[in-house]
Amino acid sequence: MKFAGQRLLTSAAGIALGVTLAACGQAAREPGGTAGADPGIGHVHGLGVDPADGALYVAGHYGLFKITSPTVATRVAGRNQDHMGFTITGPKTFLASGHPSAEDASPGRPPHLGLIRSTDSGLTWKTVSEDGSADFHSIQPAGDNLYAYDSQTSKVWRSIDGGATWTRGTEEKVIDLAAGPEPSSRLYATTPDGLKVSEDGGLNYTGLAKAPPLTHIDALPGGVLVGAGPDGRIHIGQDDGQSWSPAGKLPGRAAAFTAVDRRHLLAAMDDGTVLQSKNGGKTFVTVFSPAA
Repeated sequence: MKFAGQRLLTSAAGIALGVTLAACGQAAREPGGTAGADPGIGHVHGLGVDPADGALYVAGHYGLFKITSPTVATRVAGRNQDHMGFTITGPKTFLASGHPSAEDASPGRPPHLGLIRSTDSGLTWKTVSEDGSADFHSIQPAGDNLYAYDSQTSKVWRSIDGGATWTRGTEEKVIDLAAGPEPSSRLYATTPDGLKVSEDGGLNYTGLAKAPPLTHIDALPGGVLVGAGPDGRIHIGQDDGQSWSPAGKLPGRAAAFTAVDRRHLLAAMDDGTVLQSKNGGKTFVTVFSPAA
C-alpha cells in the first residue's frame, strides 16, 4: 500500500482471549522505528469514524492514521506515539492513552501518556490527567461517566468529570469495555472468564452465563450488545446480554473492533486490514488493506 510515501510494514502481533491483549505493547516500546525506515501502523489498537466528516481513523502502535483510500493511510501530524487506547467521542474529538514516541520520551520518565484529548482530529493533543502513571487500554464514555481500564493497576477507573479525576474499581482482567448512556453505571467487560457486567461502575462484576466467548464488546441503545469472538464470529446480544444470536464471521480473530451503530461495524485484523459491515455484521468488506 501507499503510506506517507513509503511502504507500510505490517505487524504480526497476536491478540489472545486473555491478558495478552492487556499486555500488548508492554514489552516493545520503540515507537520511532529504525532510522530511515517507517515502521508503519504496527498492531492496531483502536478504530473510529469522525462524525465531523465520516473519515475512518486507525490507532496503532506507531501513530494515528487517517484512511484516505483503500490502500492509503496517512499518519496524522507525523506523530508516531503508541495509542494503546483510543475512542472518538464527538466531531473532531478523540480520547487516547498509551506511550510517547521515542523522540517525545523523556529520560527517566515513566513511558505512559495517561489520558490525552484532541479536539482537532488528532492534529494536537493535550493531557487530561494521569500523565506518566496510567496506561489505559480501553476507554469507554457512557453518558456523564467515562471508564478506562488501566494496565498498570489492572483496574477499571471511573470519572464523572471527563477524566480529570478518577475513582478506581476492583482488580479485574479486562480485555475490552462497553457501556451505554442508560444506565451509565452499567459496564460490560470481556475477560478470560467470559463476559461480565457491573451495575455499579466497575466496583463489582457478575458473569453473564448466556454470553458466548468474546474478545471485544460494544453496547448500543435498547439493550443491544455487539461482540466479536476469538474465532471471528460476530454475536448480537439482546435484553442486556440475556439472549444472543450469531451474525457473520470475520476471517480471523479481531485485533480491534468497534460498533459505530447497529449496522455499521468496523474490525481490524492482525495484519492491519480493516473490514467494514453495513448490515449488522452479516457480511464484511475490506475498506483498507496494507498489502503492497
